[in-house]
Amino acid sequence: MEKRFFEKPAVYVSEVNVNVTNLKKSVEFYQTVIGFRVLEETNDRAILTADGKTSLLTLEQPEDVVPKEGRTTGLYHFAILLPSREDLSAFLRHIAQSGIRIGASDHYVSEAIYLSDPDGNGIEVYHDRPASEWSWSDGQVAMATEPLDAEGVLSASDKKWNGLPEETVMGHVHLHAADLEKTEQFYVNGLGFKVVTNYPGAIFTSTADYHHHIALNVWNGAGAPAPKRNSAGLNWFSLQFPDEETRSEAVTRLQDMGARVKKEGNVYIAEDPSEIKIQLRV
Repeated sequence: MEKRFFEKPAVYVSEVNVNVTNLKKSVEFYQTVIGFRVLEETNDRAILTADGKTSLLTLEQPEDVVPKEGRTTGLYHFAILLPSREDLSAFLRHIAQSGIRIGASDHYVSEAIYLSDPDGNGIEVYHDRPASEWSWSDGQVAMATEPLDAEGVLSASDKKWNGLPEETVMGHVHLHAADLEKTEQFYVNGLGFKVVTNYPGAIFTSTADYHHHIALNVWNGAGAPAPKRNSAGLNWFSLQFPDEETRSEAVTRLQDMGARVKKEGNVYIAEDPSEIKIQLRV
């Protein structure tokens, strides 16, 4: 894992907040299956961490929570980036023994394992190949979805899975959008991301020449509705800006576009064209 994609001057995803229908059950899943540690917990909320200090994922159980709805905008998956292939090897061995259903892919730039939490929230656990091995052409990075060499990953290490390594970060989010053109304008012209891969019905965007910090697709159908506020699924995700000036410029651009942006304390909250909330942090 190359830290330059998750530090200044990059703008990157730092935290994800999701609704769940049964907090106790979800906390147990994220601890035992994914390997998070609990940083803080109340009756309706749990903050999860890999390093014991930094919040990467927050689970909330609204009082009137309803199950996740199908074919809406919102979360396709959030992606947990492990430091190395050896870590993915240990995780794959662990997850294979758990009996949980998984998917697995080689994306050229990365190797990934896919699964869902008890509410159907999508999760990717992956490691990056060295950036020097990524193939760029005309500002686009080559990515694909090929079968994972599971045997190769497993043979990369014989170490035991002991939970998420401390250096783990939130690598990216992949979102269901209602309108790809409006969405691209919001993230590119507004937030300042760059499209680095075009895919049928999807775009992959990043800063600092990462393969993607935010992916967006219309695979749930153009014009897909936003989910109910109290349904299981994504509440918001946060973007970490390198400094106040960069964030202020993004806020101004969003406001000039007519996007909804409000300030709460030291955080700006923006809403994208699919009504997905984003915390803009410094």
